[in-house]
Amino acid sequence: MKKNKRKFKDYMWILSLTYLFLGIFNILFAWLGLLCFLIPLIISIAGGGKTYCNTYCGRGQLLNLMGSKLNLSRNKNIPVFLRSKWFRYGFLTFFMSMFFIMLFNTYLVFSGASELKEVIQILWSFKLPWNWVNTSMVSSWVAQFAFGFYSIMVTSTILGVVTMILYKPRSWCVYCPMGTMTQLISQAKYKS
Repeated sequence: MKKNKRKFKDYMWILSLTYLFLGIFNILFAWLGLLCFLIPLIISIAGGGKTYCNTYCGRGQLLNLMGSKLNLSRNKNIPVFLRSKWFRYGFLTFFMSMFFIMLFNTYLVFSGASELKEVIQILWSFKLPWNWVNTSMVSSWVAQFAFGFYSIMVTSTILGVVTMILYKPRSWCVYCPMGTMTQLISQAKYKS
């Protein structure tokens, strides 16, 4: 009988969960989240397609674990509109707009036109004060980026958990902006 050997890639969900917890204690750990943006793009551009999404994505693994192993998912099919191109591309556009607004706010702090805002913005609407963290050891713009980026990561995690509960465990993966970008890269790369 063959044993089911676990590999490092099977435990990427631990990194995802650790990232979220580290940000609570020191917002500067939010910078590590850039790896979740850059690695999938690099793999896709290098010809790996959606390998990151299908094999290494810690968030997808975490949602699958919560939904399947912990039975938190209703296991319903995701609605057709969430799978549609217009929704996925629209959500990607919205998500990237929020990302560029976050970058602009970081620039304003960098240029001195604005002060550091020690808040986490959940679902792009609800502001939670996050002023227990000492960020005096870095420039204000470095901290501002961390607050903004952590806000994006927490918001996307919340959306993932909500869709995991309502539908199938990895429903978030259907409209995940990184998944949509890697898919677009793959389509452009192999469209010859």
